[in-house]
Amino acid sequence: MDERTRKSGSRQAATPAQTAADTERPGTRAEGKQDKDGVAASLGVRIRNQRKQLGLTLDEFAARSGVSRAMISKVERSEKSPTLSVLVRLAAGLNLTLSSLLGSQPDKSEVSIIRAKSRVIFRDPESGFERHALSQIEADNGVEILMHRIPAGQSSGVLPVYSVPTEKYVIVQEGELIVHLNDQDRLLGPGDTIHFEITAPYTFSNPGKKDCTYYVMLVRRPK
Repeated sequence: MDERTRKSGSRQAATPAQTAADTERPGTRAEGKQDKDGVAASLGVRIRNQRKQLGLTLDEFAARSGVSRAMISKVERSEKSPTLSVLVRLAAGLNLTLSSLLGSQPDKSEVSIIRAKSRVIFRDPESGFERHALSQIEADNGVEILMHRIPAGQSSGVLPVYSVPTEKYVIVQEGELIVHLNDQDRLLGPGDTIHFEITAPYTFSNPGKKDCTYYVMLVRRPK
């Protein structure tokens, strides 16, 4: 891979120190193509039920996730919807993968098929970032396969470190992708790949004039 590396300038608009509440916008949809409204409406209920199952108060959940108490309360009541970076924090605070929080279910069958129309899809209302779950949740091997799509000029927002050691393998299908990691921007084009262990907050962004589509293999290694 021809990796072009340069120090980050003014492109990164957020820092890891920013509170999650600072990036909230209304309108996020966690959606399967067959039942968009139903999945979106159930997200707040799912978050509240899981928090209560863990015996967490709003204050305790806020401390664990890094999301403000007020915002969590609004999300649980479906008054506001989280951006991608916030939703990742909420999932981590509940000890769930993001796919699990969005409604994906484990499948122990020998042959597993996910039809395109049945994918669990998250669409960020602020950036238009899309996250498509392409694989079932595999608790045994910790591997998950995803497709991301970022509109021109948009980004994922700052994504946090996971609670367990996690690696990402990325291959760009079309467009341009900048991976901001460890204070450096790495620019990738179609066919380029990158692999890294997530040891610090990072960002995916699209500097180009058309959508960027790339595939991700997420590998979690339990402690």
